[in-house]
Amino acid sequence: MTQAVAGPPAAVPDERLARESPLRRLLRRPEFGALLGAVAVFVFFSLVADAFLQADSFSTVLYASSTFGIMAVGVSLLMIGGEFDLSAGVLVTTAALVAALASYQLTLNLWVGVAISLVVTLAIGALNGLLYIKTGLPSFIVTLATFFMLAGANLGVTKAVTGNVASDSVRDMDGFDSARKVFASDVDLGGVNVKITVFWWLLFVAIAT
Repeated sequence: MTQAVAGPPAAVPDERLARESPLRRLLRRPEFGALLGAVAVFVFFSLVADAFLQADSFSTVLYASSTFGIMAVGVSLLMIGGEFDLSAGVLVTTAALVAALASYQLTLNLWVGVAISLVVTLAIGALNGLLYIKTGLPSFIVTLATFFMLAGANLGVTKAVTGNVASDSVRDMDGFDSARKVFASDVDLGGVNVKITVFWWLLFVAIAT
């Protein structure tokens, strides 16, 4: 009587290679949840606010979204890399204050103040990165400390320089009109005024993508 020889074990299919339906793949994408949330908010305000569906209202919503969205582009890239920056929001205020204070106090063209602001904010970002690498602390902790320091510095330095907690007006300074056209002008689209920040937002999203 011969003994049966066992064959090689049957191959177990790799579940990673299994086919998924398009709907299942869509549901697995993290941005799908954000899309559902946006749709829910849109439907809610469409029902409770009569003026929400008007073109001017969309322009206002887009402008408000763009001011947060521009900052969110950089933060999103960090989050994709597994890190976070809590100081990004207060750094926006720091950038504006540095540009205004430098231009006004030193009697500079406003574009020079913008350049100084860019250098300062890039240096703060580099400092965050250096502290993160050298100390080994989580980016959450490093940027939380930066957040508190900048929040205090924004108030303290502005108070010490101007005597109050707001920067002096730079509307009558050289370079203001051209800077306003680049950063704060309106674009007419079909009779609706759309802030140029919306187009900056779309540009940064396209670059980051």
